[in-house]
Amino acid sequence: MNTQVALLSDHACFGGVQRFYQHDSATIGLPMKFSVFLPPQAVIDDAAGQVPALIYLAGLTCNEETFMTKAGAQRLASSLGLVLIAPDTSPRGANLPGETDSWDFGAGAGFYLDATETPWSRHYRMESYITDELLPLLVARLPIKPGRIGIFGHSMGGHGALTLALRHPGLFKSVSAFAPICAPSQCPWGRKAFSGYLGPDTTRWARHDASALMASLRTAPYPGGILIDQGLADKFLDEQLHPHLFEAACQKAGQTLQLRGHADYDHGYYFIATFMADHLNHHARQLSE
Repeated sequence: MNTQVALLSDHACFGGVQRFYQHDSATIGLPMKFSVFLPPQAVIDDAAGQVPALIYLAGLTCNEETFMTKAGAQRLASSLGLVLIAPDTSPRGANLPGETDSWDFGAGAGFYLDATETPWSRHYRMESYITDELLPLLVARLPIKPGRIGIFGHSMGGHGALTLALRHPGLFKSVSAFAPICAPSQCPWGRKAFSGYLGPDTTRWARHDASALMASLRTAPYPGGILIDQGLADKFLDEQLHPHLFEAACQKAGQTLQLRGHADYDHGYYFIATFMADHLNHHARQLSE
């Protein structure tokens, strides 16, 4: 990586290496952090064969460390030969009024979109950051195989994974989610975020709503199928997540969806770690084709 990207730490992990980075983002206009796990199949000096990559988008209040420290994904990713990438969940240090007033808007809650409302539009540009800056930067500098990139995430990050996959089907070859916010236009978290970032025009909201996006399609964008796991003891299920609306939209579009409900599991990382292997294998199959 070039001199504008700083390696913060480097850890041997399951025959590969876990790295944490910071760089000056031109898109965000602020320093941004991200983490990368390189499996042993990816030569550590970045000089040899290319392998598939999987980007994970974390949920509200999380950051670039959450997935790598809590999800237990590196062991199987090492075996499967998958690069894992986790960006932060929002800009940090923009010092905007109200940025840190609540846990579900502002810092730690970027919702993986480009804000259009002031003052958020200056820095809160997470969609463009991920799709136009971070991934091209990593593909250019790490042994990642172009055209073999998948995306998944949890909660707000599940929303981000679904919407970015639907908005950029040429960039992502596979998609899955854990307890995603499936219809943000119809839940309190989404209405708060969309009102603040996108303003009152609900037509803008629909462009970042996975259920609305899927319902608008005439052909299925992911023939290999989409996987969603949902804990049935999740306290946010009924009010915030609405997976049944995304399921109905997939049926309308002819999109294969495996929506699995799990009794007793909640919204946290014990749930995510339990079903992580299924998601990694889901992506590995599609990214190998």
